Amino acid sequence: MYRVAARPAPPFVLALRRLPQPRLTSLGGGLFAAAVMFLLGCLDWLIFDGSPAVYGVLFLPVSAVTALWVRPADLVSAPVSVPIAFAFGIVPIADGTGGIGGQAMAVVTALALHAGWLYGGTLVAGVIASVRKVRLMGRRRARPTAPRR
Repeated sequence: MYRVAARPAPPFVLALRRLPQPRLTSLGGGLFAAAVMFLLGCLDWLIFDGSPAVYGVLFLPVSAVTALWVRPADLVSAPVSVPIAFAFGIVPIADGTGGIGGQAMAVVTALALHAGWLYGGTLVAGVIASVRKVRLMGRRRARPTAPRR
C-alpha cells in the first residue's frame, strides 16, 4: 500500500495559525465589535473627516475577526452582532445637527446610504460562522463514539 505524505500548509495558513485564538462569548463578541467600530468611527472622523468608504472598508475585517474569535457554541451571534456594531460605530461619522433628533436622523440616513457595507460585513461574518459550524459538525461526525452498554 502506498502512503501519501502530508503536504505542508501554505504560508498564509501558517501565519493565520500564529494569530491569537481568543474565544469570545456572544456578549463579548458583540462588545468587541461595537467598541472597535466606535473607535474606528472616531478615528475615521478625526483623520479622514468621516469618510463612509473608509469606515465600510474597515468594517469588513472587524466582521471577519469577530466571526473567527467567537466561541463555537455562540457562532450564531456573530452575524447578528456585527450589524449592531456597524450602527453603533457610525454615530461619530453621521453628520447630524440639531440635537438628539437630528443625530438620530443622520444615523438612520447613513445606515440607509451605506447599507452595502453593512450587508457585506454581515455576509462575511455569516459565511465565516457557517464554515466554522460545518467544520465543527464534520469533526463531531468523524469522531469515533464508544459503544454504549
